[in-house]
Formats: sequence, structure tokens, C-alpha cells
Amino acid sequence: MRAEIDPDYDVTTPRDLDYYGVFADIPDQDRAWWTRAREFSTGLEERMTQCWEAGEYPVDLVRDAGARGLLTDGVDVDGVGEGLSTLSPLAAGLVNMETSRTDGSLGTALAVQGGLALRTLAMFGSDEQKQQHLADLATARTLGSFALTEPTHGSDSVSLETTAQLVGDETTGHYVLNGAKKWIGNGASGGITFTWARVSGGEHDGQVRCFLVNQETEGYRAEVIEGKASLRAIHQAVIEYHDVTLPADAVLPGSHSFKDTSKVLFATRLGVAWSAVGHAAAVVGAALSYATQREQFSKPLAGFQQVQERLTWMTSELTSMQLHVRKVTELDAVGKLSGPQASMAKYHNTRKARAIAQVARDMLGGNGILLKNKVARHMADIEAIHTYEGTESVQSLIIGRDLTGHSAFA
Repeated sequence: MRAEIDPDYDVTTPRDLDYYGVFADIPDQDRAWWTRAREFSTGLEERMTQCWEAGEYPVDLVRDAGARGLLTDGVDVDGVGEGLSTLSPLAAGLVNMETSRTDGSLGTALAVQGGLALRTLAMFGSDEQKQQHLADLATARTLGSFALTEPTHGSDSVSLETTAQLVGDETTGHYVLNGAKKWIGNGASGGITFTWARVSGGEHDGQVRCFLVNQETEGYRAEVIEGKASLRAIHQAVIEYHDVTLPADAVLPGSHSFKDTSKVLFATRLGVAWSAVGHAAAVVGAALSYATQREQFSKPLAGFQQVQERLTWMTSELTSMQLHVRKVTELDAVGKLSGPQASMAKYHNTRKARAIAQVARDMLGGNGILLKNKVARHMADIEAIHTYEGTESVQSLIIGRDLTGHSAFA
């Protein structure tokens, strides 16, 4: 009875809008990873909508993605474990885009696990640490988190207050961690947390280093953040460290300064730009599908001039986003991508995604606020990716410093 008076509209089937053929010539191997991500994502719309509404974290899906090799985010994992392969920067971007098109929380979960946690271990860990944890992180048998942001230090995370007091010497002694972190994906999921802290004592006194912390360690307390209006289907945590005692070999030996955290964030900032493309593709596709199915004044919405103008504008903006990520990813693949260029991609694409989502939401009218119609959920999640990995203001200062030669940070 309800279907007769309240029709359903198919707005979730991917449309693959690529007006300039930006991805038409990608290599077969990269396209195969894109296809694998599509196969993983297919059929998850209803479940992710339910998880988003209930604030539930579908960890089993993260592990499923790991089993498919989709978590490695371009990190070198060749030879690490059976079935694991190193994705090219383009393949990693396409996987990020496709997963985010299905759901922002799921895309973020993959980015946290691979882009942040796995990358941190791969870049700075010892051979022993890698041997013990790298394969398990790459497949999500162990969940990993990256703990940098603090309750009172977000954009100025260089001023972090979490401390690691060295007791004894750096070979046979131990460290005692105290402090707090916030917005840490997987931080309360029972895995391991790569914690950035300022060292007190020893040869590295005053330096910012990274510590591998098992979440079962005494003094580690994490609470899932509730009341979020964005990324509701991934658990992010507030973490407190109360005299957390760690052995000397818990420190990642390759981490020595805050610049090392920037190396990780630089790599993942491009991933955020790809994620924005996925979100934008989802809402443009939803708006186009809705416009061709919904009738008003005795004809489809798609037959109205104003609707066609809006669809044209959204598609042009999506195309510009696709061009950005394709170009900067090509630079990344040959080692020529700079930090400010990565910031530009993130700055441009999250801004465009927000604007596109706003128009798409309006085009769906009252149906635009229903979670099953996709746009409202993506619109909310875009607000989160617009902020994390550095706010719009911070990205503009990074780019501005590169353009002018003058730093306006302080």
C-alpha cells in the first residue's frame, strides 16, 4: 500500500559520471583494484544507512576489506603476507573514492587503518615491529589507530602536550605516557594505537616520537565519542593515558620529530581529496537519478531548464575535482608531489564537495533529508572530511606560504 502512495527512487546505483574521461585510460591493473572495491561496496548501501543511523561500527566490513587487500593505501606491503599487494597511488585513490561513494564512515575506516596506522608503522617502525604487526594491520586482523590530535590541540597539533617520560636509559629502560587524544578512529576498538608524544629525558629529550601502544595496556582509557552528526558509522574516541608504562622498544625508531607526523599526513591528505570525489560522485549521481524518475507538473524534473542547469553545474564541478586528483596522483607516482600541492587538492575538493552536496540536497526536495536517499548522509560526512587532515584555513596557509614565501601561522 505504501509503495503506491510513496514511491521509492533508485538513487544508489553508481552512474560513473566522468564527463572528460579522466579515468578512461587508467592501467588495467589499477582498474582491477577499482573493480574489486566496487565489488566490496556493492549491496552495502542499506546496511551502512542503518549503521549510520544507529551509530554502529561494522568492524566485520573493515576486516572484509582487509581480506580483499583494500586497506594498504599505497603502502609497501609486497611480501608481507599472502594475498597482499602494494597498490599504486592511482589504485589507492580509486579504492578510496569508490568506498567513500558508498559511505563516508566506511571510507574513513579504511583510511584510518591503512592510510594512517599501517603507513605509520611502515614508515617508522623497526623490522621487529613490522614483522609482528604489519600483516595484521594490512588485513585488519588487528585494528590500528593514529593518535595525534588532542582535546585542546587540533590545528596546532605541533603544540601537543602528551608526554613520554623516559625512566632509565633508552635501551633497557621504559617510558611512562601521560596525556589525552581526541577524534581517534579505532582508538577504542581493542587494537593498537600509534601515539605521538613529546619525550622527556634521554638523548631525544623534547622530541616528538611515536609509540606503539596496545589498547589493553594498564592506564590506557578510551571512550567512544557520541552525539556525532557526521561519520556516525565509525567509532572515534577520546583517549586518556594515565601513567601508561611502555618498554623501550615500544618507540618507533624512525620517528624523531613532528615533521614525521607531517610526512604521514601529507600522504593521507591526497586520500582525503579522493574521498571528496567519491562523496561528490554519490550525490551528483543521486540527484541525476532522482531528476529522471521524479515527476512534477506532469513531466520529469529532468525536463526543466533550472534542473538541467544545476546538473550541468554539479557535473562541471565534479569534473574539476577528478582532474585535480588525477594530476596530483600522477605527480605522487613519480615522487614530484609537494606538500602544498597535496594541500591544494584537499582544499579544492572538499570545498567543491560541500557546494555540490548543498545543491543536490535542494534538488531532492523533502526527500533529500531521508537517509535512504543518500544525499543527507553524504552531506553530513563531507563536513567531517572538510575538517580532518587539516582544516580549510590551515590548508590555505600552507598554500599561501608556498606562494608568498611568508608564513602566516603565527
